Amino acid sequence: MSNANQFCGRTRREFLWQTGAGFTGLALAHLLDRDGFFARHAVAQGPKEPRKFENPLAPKAPQFAPKAKRCIFLFMYGGPSQMDLFDYKPVLNKLHGKTAKIEWRNGNFKDMKLLGSKRTFRRHGESGLWVSDALPHIAKHMDRLAVIKSLHCDTFAHASALIQMNSGRVQQGHPAIGSWLGYGLGTVNENLPAFVVMLDPRGGPIAGAANWTSGYMPAAYQGTVFRSRGQPILNLQPSSGRRPERQRDELDVLGVLNARHLASRPGYSELQARIASYELAFEMQRSAPEALDLATETRSTRDLYGVDDPKPGIDGCNGPGPFGRQCLIARRLIERGVRYVQIYSGGGHLDQNWDAHTNVENNLKMHCPEIDKPIAGLLSDLAQRGLLDETLVVWGGEFGRQAVNQSGAGRDHNPKGFTYWLAGGGIRGGTSYGETNDIGHEAAVDPHHIKDLHATMLHLMGLEPNKLTYFYGGLDQKLTGVEGGEVIQGVLA
Repeated sequence: MSNANQFCGRTRREFLWQTGAGFTGLALAHLLDRDGFFARHAVAQGPKEPRKFENPLAPKAPQFAPKAKRCIFLFMYGGPSQMDLFDYKPVLNKLHGKTAKIEWRNGNFKDMKLLGSKRTFRRHGESGLWVSDALPHIAKHMDRLAVIKSLHCDTFAHASALIQMNSGRVQQGHPAIGSWLGYGLGTVNENLPAFVVMLDPRGGPIAGAANWTSGYMPAAYQGTVFRSRGQPILNLQPSSGRRPERQRDELDVLGVLNARHLASRPGYSELQARIASYELAFEMQRSAPEALDLATETRSTRDLYGVDDPKPGIDGCNGPGPFGRQCLIARRLIERGVRYVQIYSGGGHLDQNWDAHTNVENNLKMHCPEIDKPIAGLLSDLAQRGLLDETLVVWGGEFGRQAVNQSGAGRDHNPKGFTYWLAGGGIRGGTSYGETNDIGHEAAVDPHHIKDLHATMLHLMGLEPNKLTYFYGGLDQKLTGVEGGEVIQGVLA
């Protein structure tokens, strides 16, 4: 083709095609602008006068009347074994030692020997729900629990499964459940964080802060970690010994300067979070020590949680003391308006958490006594104080365990079928929902992806799971993902 048939290095055909596509883009831009798409982005130039700082955690009305006003998530890091705790499988026990073809890893199948449970199961309460002798204290509360036995998730790996259980996605960078609750509901207290995380004394979960990050939301929504040893909150008290009145004056001046700086940077969430953190830290200097002071609790209450119980004679077992203190602190925090408290049982690697690769029986003997009495005490204490009806309690890990033998007497990871239980606000107690297959390996009856668990949690807190959105990256992001989640109606009161 000659140069006469070209225009700026393009053929006439290319020119007409690209020009037509451009007109289509103009039309699309007009339609998006008419729908307010571009109005959602931060403007380039801020207001001339400094605007008043708006607390991103200011209280917000729920989308409908909630059953629960706060949530305590008891996270069993490592993946507790469902067929040794709540999912009774007599067929598995009868087939112990037989060979079965099992999906050992995603898409990889192996002939492996089945491993029955050594635990003794009994029915408890008027509901007759099954639970093993590994949890004798929790067994007394089965009429308060809705046990979901048919959950599944997308990954065999700890880090990605933890992140998915906490944020709905397997990739890092998405807001945690506590951040979504803070975004959707705000907080009713000005003296404590809206979202608190407490870790096991042995360490935190793999992937660390990605499990309580605020992701693409303003940083004010991220979780605040309370330490399990020493001072629960580092650097809380001023080192200079300045009087509170002097600090208040300094914060007021700093607030004015920060507001001026923020006026020209309206989309800078880190600065908003920093301003909010200064104010929160000042208030926490007075309120946090009181909230964390268990010396004010009665002896009977401390005994209920096992706070002062001695360690049992089991290698590696901390006894109920550390987890009991955290559960009691959780009750004190939600009494004072904290929206979401997450407590981790298990830290470090392998038998330091619920990751029972080598010997599931030894793993249960180590960790069950650590959480059994504290959780039972928490449920009793919430109920007798009239708090349980408005507090959602959630128990579970990042996945479950397999029905086959690994490393002699252990169980490998299993995302295909595992157990969670819920109690408290809006939950129908004494409920067994869903089933795994006869050997407990995969969800078989009423299976639900964990996004449905998240949808149920949001629903109970008064938030419409598929309408609670945050605009980011050109999309209305949701905790329940692009496809959305289904509320598990069978566990609702």
